[in-house]
Amino acid sequence: MTIAEAAAATAAVPEAAWVASLPCFDLPELTEAHAVLWRAIAARLGDAGLGGLPDRLSHPDDLDRHWRSPWLLLSQADAYPYATQLSGIVRLVATPRYRAHGCSGGRHRGLLVVRRDHPAQRLIDLRGSRGAIDNMQSNTGMNLLRAAVAPLAIRQRFFGTVQVSGSAANSLAMIGEDVADLTVIDCVTYAHLARLRPALVEPTRVLAVTAAAPCPPLITAASQSEPVVTLLRTALKSALTDSAVADAANALLLTGFEIIPDRAYRLIRTHETQAAALGYPNVV
Repeated sequence: MTIAEAAAATAAVPEAAWVASLPCFDLPELTEAHAVLWRAIAARLGDAGLGGLPDRLSHPDDLDRHWRSPWLLLSQADAYPYATQLSGIVRLVATPRYRAHGCSGGRHRGLLVVRRDHPAQRLIDLRGSRGAIDNMQSNTGMNLLRAAVAPLAIRQRFFGTVQVSGSAANSLAMIGEDVADLTVIDCVTYAHLARLRPALVEPTRVLAVTAAAPCPPLITAASQSEPVVTLLRTALKSALTDSAVADAANALLLTGFEIIPDRAYRLIRTHETQAAALGYPNVV
């Protein structure tokens, strides 16, 4: 199927049938920046002849269901569910690049964060401490944390207790309020919160960093044709050249997109299997 044929086929899609979202760093303070970026992407897709484009981004409560929709045109998935649960359901479109300490190209790191006044100097000093993770499907908040502490675990345990906070911001708040001792925040989110909510970050410090991993990927439904994927990639790159998008991209710390091999995301599973091999399959 050619690009023209793909555009003709999607032009027949019912009005607003496609869905799109950019949920990974969608803090309320960044909602409008994401909206500006999407409007620029959608305008380019529309100019190429794609029909049924949503006027606005979705903000679904159930991301797993959203990502599994056959009408998914564009979204951003956390790298952990992408690598472990969404094979054959979605396909990789592009990997974003961000301007944040800990990012390099299309890769980022998790930051191991403690209270500013915590006496720990090394990760091993936190064995038996109180851990906080944002959710069990987070690559940085759970998987990279698990990989970091697995070599230090004893009898399948590292933490004394582990709490699931529900979000990176909540995890940081738990550190600052002395409800938890250690969490991992991806470096992009930490940079956003340092700028947008400095009072949340000020009581904390970065103790160490995790291994690097590919940034959360931009995805589309697995059923999308190669020409449509090509249009999406072209629209993404072109949107960032639009002067009207410059402020939004700056607010999002977004500097570009890379097309990396899908196999790069196998590293996510490698971290998981290595932790299991060390006798630490779960964050406890």
